[in-house]
Amino acid sequence: MKKKILYWGPFTDRGIGTKKAILNSAHSVNKYSNKYEAIIIDAIGEWSNQSQNKFVKYFKLGPNIYNNLPRYGFVKSRIAFLQIFFASFFKLKHLINLEKPEYLMIHLISSVPLLLFVFFSFKTKLLFRVSGKPNLNFFRAFLWKLSNKNIQNVFCNTHEQKKELIEKGIFSANKIHVLYDPVFSLNNILNERNKKNFDQKFSKHNILLVGRLTKQKNFDLVIKAFNDIKDDELQDFKVFIIGEGEQKNYLNKLINNYKLEKKIFLLGSKENVNKYYFNSKIFIMSSLWEDPGFVLIEAAINNCFIISSDCKSGPNEILENGKGGLLFINNDIESLKKKIREYLNLKDKDMKQMKINVKKNIKKYSLIRHYKLLTKLIYDQENLI
Repeated sequence: MKKKILYWGPFTDRGIGTKKAILNSAHSVNKYSNKYEAIIIDAIGEWSNQSQNKFVKYFKLGPNIYNNLPRYGFVKSRIAFLQIFFASFFKLKHLINLEKPEYLMIHLISSVPLLLFVFFSFKTKLLFRVSGKPNLNFFRAFLWKLSNKNIQNVFCNTHEQKKELIEKGIFSANKIHVLYDPVFSLNNILNERNKKNFDQKFSKHNILLVGRLTKQKNFDLVIKAFNDIKDDELQDFKVFIIGEGEQKNYLNKLINNYKLEKKIFLLGSKENVNKYYFNSKIFIMSSLWEDPGFVLIEAAINNCFIISSDCKSGPNEILENGKGGLLFINNDIESLKKKIREYLNLKDKDMKQMKINVKKNIKKYSLIRHYKLLTKLIYDQENLI
């Protein structure tokens, strides 16, 4: 009988990268493993509209409250967290006792399973994936430290974050490992990029931005930069932003105020983003922080030239300190404009070499590489205990 790995990671925004990490990780385990079976916990209906996939299974945990959760903003996000906490705490306890999985992989809203394992005893081992750039406040630091004895592995996405976690001294250093998220399957990429139906506003071979329309993604920096750059420098380019979020009205207003309605377009969310990457010349990531920046990996595999903020944590590692694309100073408009101009003056051979460099570096983010590393880290840690 296969050992079960349950995946826990309730979310309130289906556009977050962690959702893809959970889905692809479970997919990779079920596709390649003869030893493990991966099942995603559908805690509050967050996976209810997910398209069918023969390699992905779900456990329905609680009531479907997903669509009624408050969204956007600090207060609303905390209310949503409390709703998820109370709706799932004891139901998750019941599921663990019933299914007795070998492992519980934690991604988001980690306090629910961590507190369960503090208050109750289970034979299940915890695999803790540190997602995003967590704000290590007093409560979170205290809970993580308290939970250290219950956790077999702590996974992070970058060496930079691993170093930070070790320096914090919250987890035992020998438990902390870099586990690259499974961002892409080459077969899926090739299939999606060849589809031809685009948004009617989209014109090919331009500049693309992808992500939730939030403060973190910092899209207003790009809009302001394009307002400053002379028309003749970018006369052949338009900018297309794919995503939804609370800053949609703000960004629309900014575009209108700068009279850039014919240069910059908000396309909303798209089911298939790969074809947009593949038909764009440049991809710009302006984020204030990332972990590690899935969009960079997706852009690179689709042959897009990358200009990215040098934010924590991930872009520098993915772009190999500028060998695989251009890095600008985080949240610095002058640095961004400088890199855009640098791109315009790049020789074709230099541009081609950068694309080759980043493609070589991102192979580790494939589903098969993720699966092999995940199972190796689980096995190695078991033998240390």
